Amino acid sequence: MRLGSVQQKIPCVFVTEVKQEPSRKRDCQFQVVATESVSPVAVVAQVHHAVATEKLDGTCCYVSVYKGRPHLWARLDRKPNKQADKRFKKHQRSHHSCKGFLWSVEEDFKPVPETWVPALGVKHHSGQPVPDEHGHIPGWVPVEKDNKQYCWHASVLDPDLRAALVLRPSAEDGDALEVVPLPLADLLERTLELIGTNVNGNPYGLGSKKTPVHLLVSHGALRIRDPPPVDFQQLCSWFRESPEGRVEGIVWHCHDGTLFKVHRHHLGLRWPEGDPSLGERAVVVAVGSGDNVFRSGGGVVVRKDSFALFSALSGRRFSRLMDITFTL
Repeated sequence: MRLGSVQQKIPCVFVTEVKQEPSRKRDCQFQVVATESVSPVAVVAQVHHAVATEKLDGTCCYVSVYKGRPHLWARLDRKPNKQADKRFKKHQRSHHSCKGFLWSVEEDFKPVPETWVPALGVKHHSGQPVPDEHGHIPGWVPVEKDNKQYCWHASVLDPDLRAALVLRPSAEDGDALEVVPLPLADLLERTLELIGTNVNGNPYGLGSKKTPVHLLVSHGALRIRDPPPVDFQQLCSWFRESPEGRVEGIVWHCHDGTLFKVHRHHLGLRWPEGDPSLGERAVVVAVGSGDNVFRSGGGVVVRKDSFALFSALSGRRFSRLMDITFTL
């Protein structure tokens, strides 16, 4: 069973309700919280028999073809402009729901680059993409090396090798992780999470300001051993008490391909809380001992890109992911 294509916002595994309190995640005056009732849609999808994986705190990426070659794309949701967002939030407050709100995609939404494409599964009406229940149109833009907005995405790529730096469970030691270069062609049509120094406050403690570290993790790659049942109270206890529970959330992959999630914030729990379990896992660097220099104008320049930095550590094992350090 292949896991992990995240094209749309993943619904909560529980029935949710809106509370008129400041959100812990978004700049708005309401919170979406879980009730103790499992979503009927999740029950039909047999979520109780689904594969439970760690929800990572990063930014979503996608590998697909661009200009005829495998390419990394960054998540860019098309969002409403200020006036339309005001009307939408007013509607949400008065109706406690987004249902019934009418959008004009041409007038209500901020412009996006010409290279932007809507995510797979976005509905269309009269040739225009339809916003989701959050008022967003999920989509992607190709990561270009000269675009500073996506410089941390570009930092995990080797354009010559057409490869990316990926963090995944070790093939030889299931308890450990490994950093490996993978051809983008091997990741086609997968979604991944970019985590690291300059993403979402770096909850996993990767790198430093002097030597930023960023890595890609395929969605669904980090399975949870002995996951708790899909039960409100048991999940709360697991997040609070289990060493494995020091995660941002859980994503369940159902056998019909449907995804459901629960975030700590849905349960009224803080994130991050202590040292996340991912940062505590041992890691092996297996990037290969490539040439760490290149010639420019007749001179020799030491490479300092991510591939070169990890190449210098090839074969090293660190007791914790957050302990990876580089000697410059």
